[in-house]
Amino acid sequence: MTYEDTRWHVPEDDLRAYARGGLEPPALWSADTHLTACAHCRTVLAGLGDPVALDAGWERLDAELDAPRPGPLESLLLRLGVPGHTARLLVATPALRRSWLGAVTAVLLLTAAVTAGHAEGGRPTLFLALAPLLPLAGVALSYGPRTDPTYEMAVVAPLHGFRLLMIRTVAVLTAALGLNGLATLALPGYGLLALSWLLPALALTATALALSARLGAVLAPALTGGGWVALLLVADAVRSGGQETLAPFTAAGQGVAAAVAVLAAGLLVLLRDRFDLSRDPVV
Repeated sequence: MTYEDTRWHVPEDDLRAYARGGLEPPALWSADTHLTACAHCRTVLAGLGDPVALDAGWERLDAELDAPRPGPLESLLLRLGVPGHTARLLVATPALRRSWLGAVTAVLLLTAAVTAGHAEGGRPTLFLALAPLLPLAGVALSYGPRTDPTYEMAVVAPLHGFRLLMIRTVAVLTAALGLNGLATLALPGYGLLALSWLLPALALTATALALSARLGAVLAPALTGGGWVALLLVADAVRSGGQETLAPFTAAGQGVAAAVAVLAAGLLVLLRDRFDLSRDPVV
């Protein structure tokens, strides 16, 4: 007779209850402790288990182990009540990646440093010209099979196409405008003039989104950005010798930018259903 034959084992009735998940403490605690050291009882338990339930349990475990772990931003969104699929689509926005945000930050810091170096008798023209283009570029990179790693998931997501567009746009604008605002703090000598990029940025973004209903969310921002550069070149060519500030950054120019932003936003709302016809505003 071996030692294994003479030592105490968990009764078979308790093992059956254990396999069903119905064994109550303190017998459950005793069985747990004993099973970790007793190969005989583990063998008996394996024969008492339901194969179907066991396979289902392994499948659930595999699914849990394979499921991607949410990052800090996604976890924060989930805690705020954002649905899981919406949070996943939001944090996967390419323009919110650290590489993109780092590049934008570097460009803004360099531009602000160059502008601050010419503060005496100058105008922040370079900074004001560049700042509205960064949110526009972020929006252009936020959608479509070529730039969005979750494009296939976005197509089948239970979201209206326009809502998905707005979710991504608000996220990009929040990040880009926030960085622009921080860079503006480095130019206190220009006063309110240093903030005159804000309305053009909103006007350009709204215009690009409205045009993307027909042109796609890559071509539309590209044409809008090109139009902005052309406008600045024309404004620089036609300004009088005593005028130091370009027309888009004057009071009149700011009024025009605000009007364009409102009109483009209204047009975008009117065209919102077009974003659901193809579910692809980026072709």
